[in-house]
Amino acid sequence: GCTMKVHGYVYEAKIQMARLDDVLNKKDLAERLRAEAADLRERFHRYFWLPELTTYALALDGDKQPCRVRASNAGQCLFTGIVPKEHADSIIGLLTDPIFFSGWGIRTIAEGEVRYNPMSYHNGCIWPHDNALIAAGMSKYGRKDAAMQVLTGLFDASLFVDFRLPELFCGFSRRKGEGPTLY
Repeated sequence: GCTMKVHGYVYEAKIQMARLDDVLNKKDLAERLRAEAADLRERFHRYFWLPELTTYALALDGDKQPCRVRASNAGQCLFTGIVPKEHADSIIGLLTDPIFFSGWGIRTIAEGEVRYNPMSYHNGCIWPHDNALIAAGMSKYGRKDAAMQVLTGLFDASLFVDFRLPELFCGFSRRKGEGPTLY
């Protein structure tokens, strides 16, 4: 299957190429790319949005059925701008909820998912670069409060590792007086 964030990055690429084509005075190409991006955005939302989870499916499986996993990838979709404004707050609320937000950052998948493991590379740990993109996406949708929550968690984590965040750390909940659990 294809993951949700790939669609977001294709969408963003089309939007940015259209901006470049405007500068290069290639108006027809820019218009076509914007139309393709709008179509992709509509199809993405139609096939990936899971209202019962208030987020997007992690991916579509081989039969084009949604994989009903709450994943941080939805935050990267905020970063790319593919998320319609009316769903941004739902996603941001989910990502800042304790099932995702450990106090140090946002886990790759939510606590409670079948494969959740706070020590797993893809299934529950915290990736600082993922969190930085998510915070930028939150800010893009006007949610600087949520972005600051994420960035403050990362900054606080950096105090325990000489201000050099590792590629990832474990997704255990923050405990008073202790640093993040290194991977």
